[in-house]
Amino acid sequence: MTSALLVMDVQVGIVERVPEGSTELLDAIGRAATAARSAGIPVVYVRIAFRPNGPEISRRNRSFAALANSGTFAMDDDDAATQVHPAVAPHPEDVVVVKKRVSAFAGSDLDVLLRSLDIDELVLTGIATSGVVLSTLRYAADQDFRLAILRDGCADGDPEVHRVLMEKVFPRQAEVLTTAEWVQRLSRGE
Repeated sequence: MTSALLVMDVQVGIVERVPEGSTELLDAIGRAATAARSAGIPVVYVRIAFRPNGPEISRRNRSFAALANSGTFAMDDDDAATQVHPAVAPHPEDVVVVKKRVSAFAGSDLDVLLRSLDIDELVLTGIATSGVVLSTLRYAADQDFRLAILRDGCADGDPEVHRVLMEKVFPRQAEVLTTAEWVQRLSRGE
């Protein structure tokens, strides 16, 4: 089994929207990334960004069109808001993938990257649990990846939605565990 740790949408502008618990979230993701690197597991950062003025945002896309029309659109590829949060910044050996929709696979080269690295298991972290984590999990499950989700490495603006997904929905397709449990497993060589 060849794993990869995905750190999804943990960007400056997105972390700012989840102020409660963001310190614990970033700490958990940082511990997971450090453990992955030590175990030789690729760490792949996925971030969402668009071209200047967002030409790839369809007016039919309810979420992104509302963002683009808000007058506060700061989602260009080089905007500070779209950069990986400095508390969990990528290391030189890590890979950064840019996507154009909610799922880490949509509008990105993630699938090509994972196939090239012969990855068959994904360990998911990210913001939001009901957004990128859910969408990526569903697609990855349909592509026959083995899946694990780090419960404390994910956050959502709605704690109840986060709880329901972690306790009732995700276990149908993924193993849900804490960062400490996953790190311990790695230290045992599992």
